[in-house]
Amino acid sequence: MFGRSKEKSAPAAQESPAVELTKVGGKGRPTPRRSEAQARNARPLVPADRKAAQKLSREAQRAERAKMQAALLTGDERYLPVRDRGAQKRFVRDVVDARRNVGEYFLIIAGVSLVLSMVASPLKSQVLLLGTTLLIYAMLAVVVVDSVLLGRRIRRAVAAKFPEPERGLVSYGITRALQIRRMRRPVPMVARGAHPS
Repeated sequence: MFGRSKEKSAPAAQESPAVELTKVGGKGRPTPRRSEAQARNARPLVPADRKAAQKLSREAQRAERAKMQAALLTGDERYLPVRDRGAQKRFVRDVVDARRNVGEYFLIIAGVSLVLSMVASPLKSQVLLLGTTLLIYAMLAVVVVDSVLLGRRIRRAVAAKFPEPERGLVSYGITRALQIRRMRRPVPMVARGAHPS
């Protein structure tokens, strides 16, 4: 009634699939069966010799950690952790390491104040206890101000050197500035007062 006649649609159905594929530009080969594809992709979940596989895995991890530790001491970009990798992060490290940061002395002063406050308590020396508490709070305020100034400096220096700065560089630099210089990893590559390039 409204459809095509059976005689007209019959020749289209009789064409071979290969001819149809070449007309459309298909892959030119039959689709593999599911069992063949699964057999080709099948890998054993557990290796045949578990102990040997674990030993190889541990040795590979040990070698990777050794390379990473060496890179943290030499500054080799290839093996640094992802957190420290890249030209922008290296530049931020150089900016931080080139200046004297108040934050690196905070832990030392806080430790000394803690020892003094422990000594002051048994002796009932309220003046010493108050002095150590005030020293910690004053040092904390100075560290906050120094961190804000460092953040501005990092932001300006990175914007001047790189057209598209990464995110998180300021916090990366401030975190590094709060560490004692000898304990920083990767180790500082510039001397204090040097101009980072």
